[in-house]
Amino acid sequence: MIDHEKVLEQAAEWRAAGKGVALATVVSTWGSSPRPVGSQVVIDEAGNFVGSVSGGCIEGAVVHEAREIIREGGTRLLHYGVSDEMAWEVGLACGGEINVFVERLE
Repeated sequence: MIDHEKVLEQAAEWRAAGKGVALATVVSTWGSSPRPVGSQVVIDEAGNFVGSVSGGCIEGAVVHEAREIIREGGTRLLHYGVSDEMAWEVGLACGGEINVFVERLE
């Protein structure tokens, strides 16, 4: 796993190069969650990213939302979750929720 300093260093490098950049941060979790609160990923306008807030399909959804925020501005609080019942159906031990705050870096 990449540390927070590397994520922020990459953000600074992309901004210095004139690229649009967004930062996504896990702000809360409940139940099963792949990454703890404070985990971050930085995304550039082309969809390149460094760091992780989840993995799998959630990571892809966060990158998609971040690219929209880079183009349109603003911030978003994203919520993803899986119920305990749904988790059992796909072979997971339990469900969980994750909230991710995404902001464009100026």
